[in-house]
Amino acid sequence: MQHGRVIAYASRQLKTHERNYPTHDLELAAVVFALKLWRHYLYGERIKIYTDHKSLKYVFTQKEINMRQRRWLELLKDFDMELEYHPGKANKVADALSRRPEAFLMNIPKEILEDLRKMGIEVVCPVTDGIWQNLQIQSSLIDRIKEGQQNDSKLQKLWKQTEAGLQTGIRRHPDGSLRFGDRLCVPSGELRTDVMTEAHNSQYSIHPGSTKMYKDLRQTFWWHGMKREIARFVSKCLVCQQVKAEHQRTAGLLQPLPIPEWKWEHLTMDFVTGLPRTQRGNNAIWVIVDRLTKSARFLPFRVGQSTEVLADMYLKQIVSQHGIPVSIVSDRDTRFTSHFWRSLQENLGTQLKYSSAYHPQTDGQSERTIQTLEDMLRACTLDFGGAWDDHLHLVEFSYNNSYHDSIKMAPFEALYGRKCRSPVCWTDVGERQLLGPELVTQTVDIVKAIKVTYKQPRIDRRCGLISIEEYWNFNLEIMSF
Repeated sequence: MQHGRVIAYASRQLKTHERNYPTHDLELAAVVFALKLWRHYLYGERIKIYTDHKSLKYVFTQKEINMRQRRWLELLKDFDMELEYHPGKANKVADALSRRPEAFLMNIPKEILEDLRKMGIEVVCPVTDGIWQNLQIQSSLIDRIKEGQQNDSKLQKLWKQTEAGLQTGIRRHPDGSLRFGDRLCVPSGELRTDVMTEAHNSQYSIHPGSTKMYKDLRQTFWWHGMKREIARFVSKCLVCQQVKAEHQRTAGLLQPLPIPEWKWEHLTMDFVTGLPRTQRGNNAIWVIVDRLTKSARFLPFRVGQSTEVLADMYLKQIVSQHGIPVSIVSDRDTRFTSHFWRSLQENLGTQLKYSSAYHPQTDGQSERTIQTLEDMLRACTLDFGGAWDDHLHLVEFSYNNSYHDSIKMAPFEALYGRKCRSPVCWTDVGERQLLGPELVTQTVDIVKAIKVTYKQPRIDRRCGLISIEEYWNFNLEIMSF
């Protein structure tokens, strides 16, 4: 204060060890913090310090002090200062920051305030003493699309033709929007670009390919030439061109593993090493994939950790959520071939299957998942910055919530029966009508459909090398499945 007016404020969060300080030491620490911060103004001047903690008046004369207080007193003696007691009720200057309604904004991290600013959310403090508010976050993209439909001439023309009975497909939803079946019609122009940008560049999607992106968006949105526009949009993405490589089919016959019977019973595992070390000490990722649903778990760890630590992570992250698997396919990494890992799986009743040396195609599923994971992490780093393990949980969500061509659905859909909500595909929340035997029937149907999908590529690869009789026998087997 100067001439009875406040000219500057200062505050900081308590450090971990400071949270254990007694109240007397905390009040004294605040005085030391202020003196250090404004020491260039206070040296050589007569200063007064007001505090609402009365015991600080006797800090210079008390008989017993601890080592921490002794160290602070050596600093206080460098200043020509006077400590005066000021009752809390009368200390309006200091209490103003904690008692005004808008003071809570000072405790919000800068990252959250920046996100609120980008979303256009403003915090308004009422004049009254206080009021409870309920903040419900909804995607504004849907409302913008509904408003844009009113100004789109092509959509309005299609709706008039539908009313006249000239064509079918477009209908009016109870909320007033135009729908193609159950899919929201997106008007041409900037809104389509916003939808594709959100589905491709956001942290919930992380640069999927054109097929995945189309399969995800077509469940919620529709416009004419949608697949072509998405393919053109992805082909122009600079990040995708920088991190993704072209893929070719493997030549020769393949001998795939048997098709799993149920979810998370047959797994594949591999490690991604050589990553930059982060502040958390992680420099590797443990990739675990379910062979049936293609759902994956990405677990960060540090190279050099013992097998016991990895086994504990495996029990907490995999066994506790998905149960004990029947078999595990992996390479011959020393952590997988160790005596501890083998004895653990033997006691759990899990069969270990190892690939041949220098034959990564034996576990091609993990290798392909790792390549996708690396591409997504590179894209996150280029787009959002920061360490790779800051984005790993979002990468896992995006991978499991995106369309997978081998099972013709998203891994989450195969695992839980439906995809998880995301900002671009925002579904309504309510009670599921699917209960009892119907839920079991649908789950079994999904598993059967995945098995049939797995069998079909095998016929495609062998169709030029088998007889017509074998081909029809295989088709009859699928039909009777």
